[in-house]
Amino acid sequence: MKLLTVLCAVAVSSAVAAAAPSEEVRWDSKSLIIGGRRVVPVMGEVHYSRIPAAEWKAEVDKMKEGGVTIIATYVFWNHVEETEGIFNWSGQRDLRRFLEVCKEAGMPVVLRVGPFCHGEVRNGGIPDWMFSKGCKMRTEQPVFLGYVEMLYRQIYTQVAGLQWKDGGPLMACQFDNEYRGHGSYLMALKRMARNIGFDLPFYTRTGWPELASPVPFGEMLPLYGDYADGFWERSLKETAGNYYKAFNFKAFRSSTAIATDEFGEQKEKLNKGEEQYPYFTCELGGGMATAYHRRPYVYPEDAYSMAVVKLGSGSNLLGYYMYHGGTNPEGAGYLNENQRTLATNHNDMPVKTYDFQAPLGEFGQTYPHYYLLRKLHLFMNDWAETLAPMDAVFPCAQDIGKGDDSHLRWAYRAAGKSGFVFVNNYERLQQLSDKKQVQFDVCGVKFPQRPLTVPAGTVCIFPVNIDGIRYATAQLIAKRNGNVYMEQIKGIPTEIAVDGKVLKNLKPKGTAKPVYKNIYLLTSAEAGRLFLEQASGQQAETAVSYTKTKEAGALRNITIGVQKVAEMPQDADFGQAAVYTIDLPDERSGKLLAVDYRGDVARLYANGRLIADNFYYGRRFLYGLWRLPAGVKQLELRILPLQKDMPVYFPCEADTAPGEQVISITVKQL
Repeated sequence: MKLLTVLCAVAVSSAVAAAAPSEEVRWDSKSLIIGGRRVVPVMGEVHYSRIPAAEWKAEVDKMKEGGVTIIATYVFWNHVEETEGIFNWSGQRDLRRFLEVCKEAGMPVVLRVGPFCHGEVRNGGIPDWMFSKGCKMRTEQPVFLGYVEMLYRQIYTQVAGLQWKDGGPLMACQFDNEYRGHGSYLMALKRMARNIGFDLPFYTRTGWPELASPVPFGEMLPLYGDYADGFWERSLKETAGNYYKAFNFKAFRSSTAIATDEFGEQKEKLNKGEEQYPYFTCELGGGMATAYHRRPYVYPEDAYSMAVVKLGSGSNLLGYYMYHGGTNPEGAGYLNENQRTLATNHNDMPVKTYDFQAPLGEFGQTYPHYYLLRKLHLFMNDWAETLAPMDAVFPCAQDIGKGDDSHLRWAYRAAGKSGFVFVNNYERLQQLSDKKQVQFDVCGVKFPQRPLTVPAGTVCIFPVNIDGIRYATAQLIAKRNGNVYMEQIKGIPTEIAVDGKVLKNLKPKGTAKPVYKNIYLLTSAEAGRLFLEQASGQQAETAVSYTKTKEAGALRNITIGVQKVAEMPQDADFGQAAVYTIDLPDERSGKLLAVDYRGDVARLYANGRLIADNFYYGRRFLYGLWRLPAGVKQLELRILPLQKDMPVYFPCEADTAPGEQVISITVKQL
């Protein structure tokens, strides 16, 4: 999949990604300003050390094609110094090479340097050996800061010459992650980094939870987050927690649902003065990981709805966590978070997979919300200078309860006589109804001429006095070469007021013919793929041969761990798993193995080595065959059976009948 020349030449030219590194980067209370222009970036999280280095270029290109204009990535300390004093910056841990790939792609980078990252990594990224040093982690104790300084100096060797001031991609750094202590600790990290040589346009921190004492104003931009569901919830019930709030337009920037396993109940409170910062996110859920005890199944609409709500609530940077999934690298030991580690042992996570149900999955596969979000990203890019100065206005209640269907959820952003109306008639796992007799009165414009019905599930944006369009009940997607591209919203008649006329009941004609002068109307599917080359057609999946060589043995005793949730099976438990051998095709380039199965946990082994695992939750178990070593002819699949009344949350898509079953094993093109 490649972008057409017009997109490369025109679309990116006005985006963050095209900014020359020599251009000044600054911010005010509204937005980032690069080279004197306001921008509304899309930041996508990808963890370079969770993707083989040979795939970096292709995956960064896919992110760029999806409309991402800034890349965010963690430097996991225990990925690069798993053994004390031995730093490994080779292969997929080669940070410098990854930054060079981003530079070649014209992609700015926000580096999240820790020392604590979390990211569902063992100990949150802090190496095991640090816990023998007699110091408290994440404090200003000299022993701890001494080791952090050695880490930061090593990171600096990777970024030297690649900072923004040098013409490189490194635009900003985040210090630590989800820190709730005193701001003086974060400032100590910043001073250390500056003394070493980090000299960047701005610095960031996560805006949750509330700090015990603040960071001085202007030192670090607080960035916020929200998710549609959380694997970290202790509850095994559907729609547990406060995630429903992510689907309500509201002035409060942060979330009370993130990391409840660690922080417990949180209040809607920010540090004083944070409203003077621009409203940015760094962790808007592009998907969700699965823990052993809780396995959410997220939908494309979850991510899209949250993104539109955040944009409509005033955010001028949408940062997705994750935008691209990954796989934990090989190490001296397993590098996943689990309840038996020394720290950050809140949940049992898969040993290998970190797919996250992200727009781009673990192996670079595109999920439906890649295209759903892409049309929003085109809009953010092309109307950035118009949107960024606009204030958010909330005509609807901001404290709508879970599943409350008595309101049409909407907000608008406006400056002068121009505005955008944001509509969200969607909430995850709730059946909201059609909203009838709807008219909007925004910026002195009442539209449409006759009240309309907003169908259940509708998420959209309408323009008011934008680029000569007085109003439209269609969504702006892009403007190129004097042409304007709009999306017809399913179930809503398209009405466009322009040039003193009101055009009604317009039908999509794609990019072949405008519906009026320079205005093109697209279907939703066409909008998500605008300016992309047409796909060559869906390729059929090919069945592969497999044989069951061993029936499952005795059921394991599911233990409850230190965090009072079910523990994942250990290596020895797979001795009682059902075993299948899979015969592999000779051609593996770009081929995904797809295992459709029912069970508790499945693992793939190559020559006795664990290469992939999956907590069953109703989706297929995938593996990129091109990653296999040469000479591997067969894989071994082991599946532990489902048990009756397991202390595990399964989504409704999962078949939880006791036992295990392979339904099919196929190979498909990526």
